[in-house]
Amino acid sequence: MSGTILIAAGGTGGHLFPAEALTQELTARGWQVLFVTDVRGKGFAKDYAGVEVARIRAATFEGRNPLTLAWAMFNIVAGTVQALRLIGRASPSAVIGFGGYPSLPVMIAASLRAVPRGLHEQNSVLGRVNRLIARYMSVIAASFPQVRFIAERDAPRMRLVGNPVRPGIVAVAGQPFAAPRPDTRLKLAIFGGSQGARIMSDIVPEAVAMLPEALRLRLDIVQQCRPEDLERTRAAYGRSGAMAELSHFFTDVPERLRDAHLIVARSGASTCAELTAVGRPAILVPYPFATDNHQSWNAKALAQAGAAILVPQEEFTPERLAILLTQLLTAPERLSSMAAAAQSLGRPQAARDLADLVEGLAMGQKPASSRATLEVRP
Repeated sequence: MSGTILIAAGGTGGHLFPAEALTQELTARGWQVLFVTDVRGKGFAKDYAGVEVARIRAATFEGRNPLTLAWAMFNIVAGTVQALRLIGRASPSAVIGFGGYPSLPVMIAASLRAVPRGLHEQNSVLGRVNRLIARYMSVIAASFPQVRFIAERDAPRMRLVGNPVRPGIVAVAGQPFAAPRPDTRLKLAIFGGSQGARIMSDIVPEAVAMLPEALRLRLDIVQQCRPEDLERTRAAYGRSGAMAELSHFFTDVPERLRDAHLIVARSGASTCAELTAVGRPAILVPYPFATDNHQSWNAKALAQAGAAILVPQEEFTPERLAILLTQLLTAPERLSSMAAAAQSLGRPQAARDLADLVEGLAMGQKPASSRATLEVRP
């Protein structure tokens, strides 16, 4: 292929990671990619030669202060003008937005320029920016089979493709789950999002200390911690005699997920996509302050399929976790069933399928029929 695809995304990892996966897939197919974000996305595409990165002005509509709202509107208008100029210069064959406020001016500009355009929604709840502009899009790509807050008028343009995952996850996807045997070590992995989650350091070591000794001493624990929590978490595991490897950042997360018998994690879109792509059982603790409580809805999708157990943060206590760990780690057949359920939800080729959708959009083709399910706002 030849031509340019413009990709717009907010500057946080949840938006950037799938945008990066799509960028890699499109460039491999011969497309030029112009990526647009705000200053938070400054590290994007540093490893992809030939990908142009542009940054525009953007803002959120947080708060009710009239001056703050006026300043946000000014930045959005200014960003739209910048985006109009970028589109005029690059003449993209299609524009795809991944949500986040930096994508709003770009998608407004694409609508004004009448460029073929679409959205990708990473969560099971349509994001606020995507809600604002969904009616003006040619196609809406979904990561989950059910998506909340989709207006009925927009449902016919939804297509289920999944959430693109990094190449390392694709490489281990589909590898069989090895249920623990009575004579094997039990591998427990704890992840808390890109920055770690303090509650994991507060709760998990205490829960492990409550386990029966025979079970506790069989554990091989891998846990992501915030740097400031590493030493106290290590000390807590040391007091219980549990074997734990702790780090703020693991470079081999795909392999850690593949080898785990059970995972305890948040339920952001990328985490859920990786868990289902690899096909591993999980206990999910949604971040309670996520916009529109979208992590809870992500976790519910996995829990309803039998792939995970959802534990609201207010119920995530050492006592509750100790009970769940005991029940699951001593029931290999249940772990195997959960792993199979997770794998049934996985879409490890989402980057390929999304690229197919974007290419079709660029070439004026009608997207294939949707398998996403409409769920209208109550």
